[in-house]
Order: sequence, then C-alpha cells, then structure tokens
Amino acid sequence: MGEKRCCYLSSLVAFLSILPLLVSVQAATDPSDVGALEVIYSSLNSPLQLSGWKSTGGDPCGESWKGISCEGPAVRAIQVSGLGLNGTLGYLLSNLLSLKTLDVSNNNIHDTIPYQLPPNLTHLNLASNNFSGNLPYSISSMVSLIYMNVSHNSLALSLGDIFTNLQGLSSLDLSFNNFTGDLPNSFTSLSNLSTLYLQNNQLTGHVNVLANLPLNNLNIANNHFSGWIPSEFNSIPNLVIGGNSFDNGPAPPPPPFTPPPPRRSHKNRNHTNAPRGSDSPLFPPASQNIKKGLSTGAIVGIVVGSVLVVLCATAAIVFCLRSCSKGDKKKKNSAAGFLGPPSVITDKATNKEMQEQRVKSVAPITNLKPPPSEKTMSERVHGKNGSGKRLKAPITATAYSVASLQVATNSFSQECLVGEGSLGRVYKAKFPNGKDLAIKKIDSAAVSLQEEDNFLEAVSNMARLRHPNIATLQGYCAEHGQHLLVYEYITNGTLHDMLHFSDDSNKALTWNARVKIALGTARALEYLHEVCLPSVVHRNFKSANILLDEELSPHLSDCGLAALTPNTERQISTQMVGSFGYSAPEFAMSGLYTVKSDVYSFGVVMLELLTGRKPLDSSRVRSEQSLVRWATPQLHDIDALAKMVDLALNGMYPAKSLSRFADIIALCVQPEPEFRPPMSEVVQALVRLMQRASTVKRRSSDESGFSYRMQEHETADLSF
Repeated sequence: MGEKRCCYLSSLVAFLSILPLLVSVQAATDPSDVGALEVIYSSLNSPLQLSGWKSTGGDPCGESWKGISCEGPAVRAIQVSGLGLNGTLGYLLSNLLSLKTLDVSNNNIHDTIPYQLPPNLTHLNLASNNFSGNLPYSISSMVSLIYMNVSHNSLALSLGDIFTNLQGLSSLDLSFNNFTGDLPNSFTSLSNLSTLYLQNNQLTGHVNVLANLPLNNLNIANNHFSGWIPSEFNSIPNLVIGGNSFDNGPAPPPPPFTPPPPRRSHKNRNHTNAPRGSDSPLFPPASQNIKKGLSTGAIVGIVVGSVLVVLCATAAIVFCLRSCSKGDKKKKNSAAGFLGPPSVITDKATNKEMQEQRVKSVAPITNLKPPPSEKTMSERVHGKNGSGKRLKAPITATAYSVASLQVATNSFSQECLVGEGSLGRVYKAKFPNGKDLAIKKIDSAAVSLQEEDNFLEAVSNMARLRHPNIATLQGYCAEHGQHLLVYEYITNGTLHDMLHFSDDSNKALTWNARVKIALGTARALEYLHEVCLPSVVHRNFKSANILLDEELSPHLSDCGLAALTPNTERQISTQMVGSFGYSAPEFAMSGLYTVKSDVYSFGVVMLELLTGRKPLDSSRVRSEQSLVRWATPQLHDIDALAKMVDLALNGMYPAKSLSRFADIIALCVQPEPEFRPPMSEVVQALVRLMQRASTVKRRSSDESGFSYRMQEHETADLSF
C-alpha cells in the first residue's frame, strides 16, 4: 500500500513539474500576432510601462504581456489605456486578424492613425492621444465594428464616405477634433447607431443625414451646422445642439402632396425619461387649426399649373421637331476624341489643338483615334417614335467563345496557369495557328459586372489603347456568365519575378536595362495620363504588372481594368492588401485615387529597380520591412545610397546616374500628391539620365540596355 502511495505521489509530482511546460506549449502565440506586437512595442519606443513586452523572441499569450488578452494562440484584445505611452502604432496592425478590442486611449501616441487597422475589430478606442491626419479608409471594411472612439485628438479634413458597411456600429465618438466639411451621406447607413458625438469640430452644412438614425444620444454642439433642425430630433432622449447656426424652429413641413419621409423606429426607447417634453420650444406642437382637404385657392393653383405644364410641353415638342429636321440636312463629320464623348471634343481644330497640348514631348503614338468607320459612344439612332437608343462603339478586339478558350488552355488546366492577381487567374493559351496568347479569367466576385454592357464598354476602351509599352488586348469573351480577356503573350515574365525570384545570375538585370524598364513604363503611364482623353488611371501599378519581352522592353498590363472595378476603394482589405506596399498615402487614408497616386506607385517600382527589394518584406529586420520608409531618408545620402543598391549589379553602374535616379524616386514618393511631378516630367528626367549614362563606357554585355530608340525631341538638355 505504501509503495502504491509513493508511486502515486511521485507521478503527481512529475505531472506538476511538466504542467508549466504543457501550458507554455498550449499558450504559444501565433507568429503573425507576435510580429505585429513587437513592431508596436518598438514603435512606442519600448516603454517600461509595458511589462513583459519584448522586441524579439517573446510569447505574449504564454508570458502574459501587460494589457494583452488571448484566446488560445490568438491575441484577442490590447488594452493599454492611460499608461503614458509615447510614439506611434507602427505599420503591422493589419496582421492582428483575431484582434477584437484595441484600446490605447489616454496616452501620448502621435502621427497619423495607421493606414491598415486590425480588420476584425469590434471595439476601437484611440481617444485622448495626439493623432493627426484623417480617418483611414480601411475603416470602411471593418464590418464587425460596434464601438469607435477617436475623440480628443488632432484629426482634421472632411469625413470620408467610409460608413456604408458599418451597419453594426452602435457608438461613434468623433468629438473634440478638427474635422471640417459636410457630414457624409454614408451616415444614413448606420442603422444601429444609438450614440453619436460630433461636438467641438468645424463641421458644416445641414444635419438631415442624421434624421432617421435610431439615436438615443446625439451631441453636435459647437460646430458650424446650418439649415433647419430635423423634426425627428424631437424623439432623441439626450440631445445637445448648441453653438451652431441653425435656423429658428424645426424644419418646415413638406410641400403639399409630397410623401412624408419614413419614420424612425424607436422600439427600444423609454420616452418617459426624455429631458424635454413635446412642448419643448425647440419643437413646438403642430398647429391644430390645419383643415383636412384642399382649399379653393389650392385647387385653382393646381388647375393653372397644369395648363402651364401642357403649354410648355407642347412648345418643347415643336422645338425638337424643328431642330431634328434641320439636323438631318447637315452632314455629320465631327470626330470624337480618344476614349472621350463628342460632347467634349466635336471640332477637328479644337481636337487637334488639345491633343498637341496633352502630347507635349511624348513620342508619337499611332492609332490614337478610332478608325473613321467607327461609330462613337455617344451617337444615337432614332426610331419611329423619335426615342433615342445609345449605340456602343464597335469593339476592335476579337470575340472568342468559351469553348475555343477552353481548348486553347486545356480546360484552364493548372499546367497552363502562369499567374494570379486580384481580379483572377492568367493562363497561357496555344491556338491551332501556333499563336500563343494570355487569357485572363476574371473572377466575377472581384469585379462589378452588374450589366453586360459595362464589361463590353470597358473592353471597347481597353482595345483602343495603343502604345509600344502597353500590353495589347487582342480579344475577349462574354458567354454563359464568363468574362475573359485575351492579351498578347509576353515571353519573359514579370519584372517582379525577374527582380525577386530569378536564381539565374546570367539573367540579372543590368543598370542600363533597369533604366530602360523605368523609362518604358514611365512612357506607358504618360500615355494613359496625358494622351488619352479622358485620362486613364491605372490604379494597380506594380512590378507584377510589368511584363518583359525578349529584349527586356516593358509592357504594362491591366491598363483600363479599373473600369471593371468602380468600387475598388471598398475592397482595400482584400484586393489591395497584396498591393499595399505600392499604395499612395492618400488612397489608404481617404480611398481617393488619382493620376498622382499612379506616380507614387511608379516611384515604388523605381525603388525596387534600385535596391532589388520588395515593397514590403517581413523577412527583413523591422526597420527595413517597409521599402519606402527605409529608403526615403537615404536617397540624398551618397554613401548610404551606394549601400542600398542591388547587390546583383556588382557595382556596375554610373554614380551620377544612380544619384539622379534616386532624385526622381524622391519626387515621386512624396507624401503630398500635389508635389509629385506629372509623368511627362518623369519621362524627360529619365531620358536625360539615359543620355548621360550612355556616354559612360560599359561592358559589351551592358550595351543592350540602351537599345531603346530616342526621338529627336528628347535630345535637349532637360532639367528636373
């Protein structure tokens, strides 16, 4: 019996001795969460207040870091309020995919709110810090958000339309900041919002967008709101509206025969506790003397108005018939601008003058206009009843059947797959005539294709893009709910693969080749921005969309595809994550994307060409993971610049050429879009750089990098 008891005790002691190890194993934190927390800790200047936190090699869940709550290996909450923290929140918050609560309120954290916040948050509290800038656009995709508080900061600018998808949000506090402009229309989507604090900002305009929200608490005091106070505010239990410029009294009643706005539901409210009664001076009771029915004066007014409407309509019909008769006698010979409606450019002389102004010093591009036989997008044909039906421009690309593309790609087999992007997969297709083409099979879930005409119109415009540095759209397919694009097949892969995944040292890009690629892609963007009418914004410019042929000439792909995704901004959490390293600050902050955003992305690609590094690389040390943040401060330091150059170049580059290349990058990646140069100036600077570099004696193997033929207008000594 004693032996059994001794054996039992020894077993218990052994179990208890290994229990901490078992707990430690179970508590091991997800590496992605660990990396994000380590970046936060370093960005906050490694404060002592965060006991247990480490810069490297820590286990937040297993070691019980201060303010960290976990569920298994996943970090679920960060609650470090009121600890006097100073610094920034870093740039890896989006890696915290399981995080539900982020509370860093009542500290001294500064700089802008990170562009990418944890996507699945339910509670976000950044109140009482020193955050500046605006609300990041990534908030628009945080559909699980219930509570958000960014009050008592230095946030500014107008509120973006970022609230459409936040139907679950119940409490929103934007008070005590410097927000300006009108309230966004997306506020009307906040169907569960019960508390809204907007006091002490610089907001303007009316507040009608708040009228039908199920609010219990609303404070809009000390702004610059104007107009009438919505009568629906009368049912809000806790309302503060002082310090604005509202008109006296409630909003006027709607005009006769106008259906009233939908009434708000207040099922969950206790109106007996309302601080103001129905006889509040803000909301006087409706007059009891309004009679039912119509008065004699109203009836006379209706009759007179009806007669006037009939007379006006008759006169308009007569005028239109005369105009059409005159128009049929004239020969129509006006030409529409490229990708632009004739209503903008109808006169040949005007069209020619505008083209000359936009082309500037761009190399001549052929086939800018549609063939003379083409009907323009805005020409109309009249039926017997005179009604107009819009004719689409003929599509110059070849129409393929799904069956033919299936045969050419072996039913879109894995063996034919050559790439995959945010819009779908790309396959190499072999046709019976021996020609190879690239087929982009568009994922219907990734684009907006509500109407077939939208796809065909985009295809028509893409097929008319003609430039030696743009991948040509050869054909399309729109059958059985499938949407496919057929491009010329570029043999040498993408610039991204060439820079980052090439194991063959013989295929390493020389300096001359890199400058050539930069110039060619700059010309492509210049064509899209400054030659096409209207301008075409690429929206997804990155090295993976630059294809290289056998001579290492670049061909920019996916040009015009932004037309298929009009709601690209709201997909930042999914579609744009892979391109985040290329995204300009204004896109991440406000969702706005312009030609200057393309210029920023071009600067990032130039950084890739210079350094051989990826825009975002989590495998590197923390301070070097973001290419732009790491490289930008060193672009004007000659010694540091030399150390940044891609080692694959083996030092074979002209020093002055390298410095000028860095100067162009610095201008392109400026945070403020208005200070970035237009692409025509970038082209001129690269031409000048290429001319000077070509005078340096190089090895014969490098000469092929300057096979690009320059035009006469490019020989001038250009300054930048």
